[in-house]
Amino acid sequence: MDAITGIPNSEAWTRIEPVLKGWSSDKKYYVEAGEGQKLLLRLSSREAFERKQAEYELIERVNQLDFPMSRVIDFGVCNDGQNTYMLLTWVEGHPLEERILLLSEAEQYQLGVQSAKAQKKIHSIPNLNNLSNWEANMQAKILARVKNYENGPYRVEGDETALTFIRGNIGLLSNVEKVYQHGDFHIGNLIYTPQDQIGVIDFNRCDSGDYVEEFYKLQAFDRERSIPFARGRIHGYFEGEPPKEFWARMALYVAYSSLFSIVWAIPYGAVDIEGMRERCKVALADYDGFKRVIPDWYV
Repeated sequence: MDAITGIPNSEAWTRIEPVLKGWSSDKKYYVEAGEGQKLLLRLSSREAFERKQAEYELIERVNQLDFPMSRVIDFGVCNDGQNTYMLLTWVEGHPLEERILLLSEAEQYQLGVQSAKAQKKIHSIPNLNNLSNWEANMQAKILARVKNYENGPYRVEGDETALTFIRGNIGLLSNVEKVYQHGDFHIGNLIYTPQDQIGVIDFNRCDSGDYVEEFYKLQAFDRERSIPFARGRIHGYFEGEPPKEFWARMALYVAYSSLFSIVWAIPYGAVDIEGMRERCKVALADYDGFKRVIPDWYV
């Protein structure tokens, strides 16, 4: 492993190990400092400084909330100006996706409810960004990305109904409620703590946008691992059944992301491409080719 220099107090670190899990372009390291302190170090390119500074400032705002999560400690430039670094607290526990099936379905559901409450707290932070053009930009992005999929080499059988659904319902993105987003909120970025609580990690895709957009990975990852957890996330967020407009917009995001994730996976290789193709097939089945907006697993 390359030496890491220029981070204040790093000379006191007693252990540093690469963290290889995840799709982030950041290099991640587990760090132990003095007196048993455990940290997470994220390194990115020097060119990412402004983007990472905005991420750091948003995480600072989220850190004012009262649930277990990664908390920022320091941010700056290291390695003779070659890298941007962010130092965060380490959330103690086990990846929720590895532990959840050891629990009863009732416990899985309650963890879904608990995670939704953390997500809703993030969404409650007043959003100070100018998002007046968000809807038009998002519509254009979705249509461009599904066109990329359509022109690509990895089409999925039966995708025509999903493409038709997306183009016919893109107007649903109009005057939506916009919030601060975790950006990658799903079971793979949650920790099951020793206190049987949900800890939230990996804020590196944090953003602003439609609150419903934050749910589409529930279809790809949460539903795949635990349907009771996925249902709990929905019920916990809405304190019961969600409104009809939630289902319609979520179906739009699921349709779009199920197709585009295949294109997104191409740089990662054949295994990830095939994984996203399989998830797309599941979504097409769950939504009956997007002839319905409430997925079969929920009903």
